[in-house]
Amino acid sequence: MPTLPKETVSQKRNHPLLAISAIAAMTFLGILIETSMNVTFPTLMKQFHVSLSTVQWVTTGYLLTVALLMLVSAFLKRRFKNKQLFGCAVLLFMVGDIMCALAPTYWFLLAGRLVQAGCVGISAPLMNNIILELVPRNKLGTYMGFANLILIVAPALGPTFGGAVVSLADWRMIFWGTLPFAVVFLILGMIAIEQYSPTEKYPFDWLRFGLLSVAMIMLLMGMNALTLPNGIWHFTADISVTVLMLALFIWRSRHSHKALFRLTVFKRPAFIYSFLPYVLLQFSNLGINFMLPSYVQMVNGAAAFLGGLILFPGSVLNAAGQPFYGIMLDRYGDKLPLYLGNTFYFVMMGCFAIFARQMSILWVTIFYAIYAGGRAMAFGNTMTYGLKNLIQQEQNDANALYGTGQQIAGSIGTTVMAVFMTASNSAGLSMAQNVARGTQMAFVMLALIGLLNYWLYWRLFKFTN
Repeated sequence: MPTLPKETVSQKRNHPLLAISAIAAMTFLGILIETSMNVTFPTLMKQFHVSLSTVQWVTTGYLLTVALLMLVSAFLKRRFKNKQLFGCAVLLFMVGDIMCALAPTYWFLLAGRLVQAGCVGISAPLMNNIILELVPRNKLGTYMGFANLILIVAPALGPTFGGAVVSLADWRMIFWGTLPFAVVFLILGMIAIEQYSPTEKYPFDWLRFGLLSVAMIMLLMGMNALTLPNGIWHFTADISVTVLMLALFIWRSRHSHKALFRLTVFKRPAFIYSFLPYVLLQFSNLGINFMLPSYVQMVNGAAAFLGGLILFPGSVLNAAGQPFYGIMLDRYGDKLPLYLGNTFYFVMMGCFAIFARQMSILWVTIFYAIYAGGRAMAFGNTMTYGLKNLIQQEQNDANALYGTGQQIAGSIGTTVMAVFMTASNSAGLSMAQNVARGTQMAFVMLALIGLLNYWLYWRLFKFTN
């Protein structure tokens, strides 16, 4: 391990909670704004004259950019100082905020969103890596529960926040309103964050990163093509390129000694059988956070503010439950939160699927609140349990892959839900009825994911107990 001058690694440390809180606050702001634009889609479609399949890239593109940066988070953590990474994250957020607030066209708005996504792509894995560095293993569940509070509650609060701003002012105020908070968090972070481990200089594998980036972009382009007329041909071509890029990436990984991340983690059952349910739960989360606000606006005729507000009770319950979910893992064992959380998830997906064609706004809110609590219980603890069962040298790499996977899954979830909501096109039905039918099909698929997760958890415990 390379050594640095003594002043590089802090000797007199602040309490780790101060640094974690500063990074968590900025990450929360970045993820809050990640989904806050979902309720503005009808407004943006009218203002910029774009389709639903185009406007949803405001969210999908954000998630994709976050995923690409999370791919390199293990390299960034080893190469740059914590303060440098945090400062860069906040500055990207602020620049993106200003670009989006002043955007004269849709494409300028999209560019601002891609810049702003750099905040979450850097700050979220930095938060988890510092927790892994500083927190004892027997308290890891509690601290990761605190971190997962951000990843779970912020996306659900985003539409509520966005809906409130749109109802009271204009969608541009989403960006102007968050800018002062970013300045405050930047100051706090520069005071609280210290260097806890040495850095080192080593070459980065740009070729492998490029291959994997193209693969992820083409995957999302292919999924988005399904929303277009005769999009199956575009889908087939894009997925073919995705497969080719992944094959080249695997081939190159066998011969490269440059830094990206260690593929050996995929050989660990503790990682692979926790990674898969983790990304599937995030797929459902971002997909539902996109689908339900649109559902109540298109089917129930609700206003944008109410469309975002339906997620608020579930977000509050999540926030209240997060500390307990982490303690549950530390004190009562691993199986309880994972199996129980997935059960709540599965049952609520069944309820959504049964009543999707005739749900009132009240029942949408109740079903979502119960679903959100169960999913939150399983989601964060799934990653925590996987990390606890990996050796320390592989934890940073696994963290990068968890982060990348959940962002890609969220991007695909948003796109897939848009596909399902527009899939039904019966001439004898109204638009609202067609949307309700498409939504019902989506919930059937999500219920099947719940069944798959039971099997994945069974395999996880079989190999780790």
